[in-house]
Amino acid sequence: MTLWQAVVMGIIQGLGEFLPISSSGHLVLAPWFFDWQDPGLTFDIALHAGTLLAVVIYFHQDWLNLIQGTISGKDRKSRRIFWLLVLATLPAAFCGYMFNDLIEMKARSPILIGFMLIIFGLLLHLADKQQQSQKLDNMKVREALFIGLAQAIALIPGVSRSGVTITAARLCSYTREEAARFSFLLST
Repeated sequence: MTLWQAVVMGIIQGLGEFLPISSSGHLVLAPWFFDWQDPGLTFDIALHAGTLLAVVIYFHQDWLNLIQGTISGKDRKSRRIFWLLVLATLPAAFCGYMFNDLIEMKARSPILIGFMLIIFGLLLHLADKQQQSQKLDNMKVREALFIGLAQAIALIPGVSRSGVTITAARLCSYTREEAARFSFLLST
């Protein structure tokens, strides 16, 4: 991979990570479209490290509040949201560990990615049309697990992690703002 190609891929990752469009899928599609060699999953993960740092910096105060509330035991709401985030992380961590090789070898197909982009884009559109009013303070354990399972699906390139977790939260009747907040906290 040339420096120019790496820069293009970095721009795709940087722009795509914060939109529900599967930056990972686009990182597979770009080399296919431009007839470049696929740099592989390791390169994708390296690119994700930069955007992860940006999200951590942006949400650092939220995390400090959640951790302080959890440790002190005085802020029941923060403690609850903290543990719901931990719980929602487990399905993707388990699936990533169990299916990493399969995903790397079989799921990096441009056709599969295109199909996933269309399907999950439509699901997000449909979920977003519903009227939602729930706040994170009211999240139930089963809803956190549902969102976590949705996040596990995002291990497949073409399924946007933020898109699928926002969709799952919207299907559980959470507002756009609350769904996006939980999704991005979950990503850190």
